[in-house]
Amino acid sequence: MRTLGLGDLAPWGLVQPLVRRGLLNEPAPGYAYGFGYDEGEDDVPRTRLAGRRAVVTGGTKGLGRAIAQAFIREGCDVVAAARNADQSEWEMCFGPGKYLFHPVDVQDRASVDSLMEYAETQLGGIDIVVANAGVSHPGPAATLPEAAWDEVIGTNLTGVFRCVQAAVPYLERSEHARIITMSSALAGQVTPGAAVYSSSKAAVEAFTRVCAAELAPRAITVNCLSPGLIDAGMGSLLPRNEKIWPHYEAKLAMGRMGKPEEVADAAVFLAGSDSRYVNGHVLEVSGGLRW
Repeated sequence: MRTLGLGDLAPWGLVQPLVRRGLLNEPAPGYAYGFGYDEGEDDVPRTRLAGRRAVVTGGTKGLGRAIAQAFIREGCDVVAAARNADQSEWEMCFGPGKYLFHPVDVQDRASVDSLMEYAETQLGGIDIVVANAGVSHPGPAATLPEAAWDEVIGTNLTGVFRCVQAAVPYLERSEHARIITMSSALAGQVTPGAAVYSSSKAAVEAFTRVCAAELAPRAITVNCLSPGLIDAGMGSLLPRNEKIWPHYEAKLAMGRMGKPEEVADAAVFLAGSDSRYVNGHVLEVSGGLRW
């Protein structure tokens, strides 16, 4: 019989209650970003999203994971959804908010419906949906395989559409309903090799603005995050490509790539009360790229 570890307790949100009762020690490394507390604040929890309930797709790695961690740090209960679980998901449990995982494939409508039903059942409702799941297949438009085009559009654009449609009936019952979509600084730029990715993200921005207008009467705001060059997920691969990295590095006005936590902080703003009159906005988090 296998001994249970922290990773086994994580999906049921059992780690943090054990810590609070003194039955489990807090992890030694970096009890700051991502562990429920902020740096330099004497381990005082921040709870700008206290009592909120969120679904984050693509929430087990890269920017999605950073956003889920930030929400938990701010007191939000989170269902992180992806095709595969996070291998270090126990780390997500150290914060005022609760962490749960549920598998999802945003290219499958039934899977997305199941995710929202799970969040409703486990959290008692949904206040925030972050449609973050995304993929990329670089290549010239003239030779890009149609299957690659279909996967990127199906995930980055149609996947967002499915998440919004599935979430609206639950968000209508919330007093703090927020939808956050994910674009990219490449959405408005001519970047050879990024035909399908840029197209999908530009479409997400247009979709966001239309949904913002349509859902405002239902008290649901819809905004979009547009990260620049961020050292997480797909962005972390850029510095390893010696052929193209000098081209992108020269565009960094602040002389560095962004941190995933910096995008996550912007997501906390859009998810919280401070953004209650922000609707249909595309918020670029890029440090000021020099195109």
